[in-house]
Amino acid sequence: MKKALPIIIVILVLAIGGGMYLANKNTTSTSSGSANSSTATNQAKTSTDTSKATAPQAVDTVSITNFSFSPAAVTVKKGTTVTWTNNDSAAHTVTETDSLSGPKSSSLAKGQTYTFTFSTAGTYRYHCSFHPDMVGTVTVTE
Repeated sequence: MKKALPIIIVILVLAIGGGMYLANKNTTSTSSGSANSSTATNQAKTSTDTSKATAPQAVDTVSITNFSFSPAAVTVKKGTTVTWTNNDSAAHTVTETDSLSGPKSSSLAKGQTYTFTFSTAGTYRYHCSFHPDMVGTVTVTE
């Protein structure tokens, strides 16, 4: 029994550690990094939605997870501040696509957030400047 005890302890430590890793991997983190924010009077132009979402969702938070914006298409009322949170281990940006006065974050590390207040109605397309296939839209209504 004395020889088996160290082996049992090692197995328990690995099982508990693996369980904690999987549990931590499946949860989204809250913003713990520094926040970048921008508020501007925006000029908008309506454009075709090129995001992968089927219908815009009425939310003011976007999660950056698995190299995508989730939800990829959101609808908010004019004056709403949208917050993006990077939950990936890789750095990402939130960068307007149409040369409008839209979101333009610096590089966001894991856990960091970026906020932007939309003050003009219209559709704003954005992407990650490091990963151009990552795209999203914010539709701003009156």
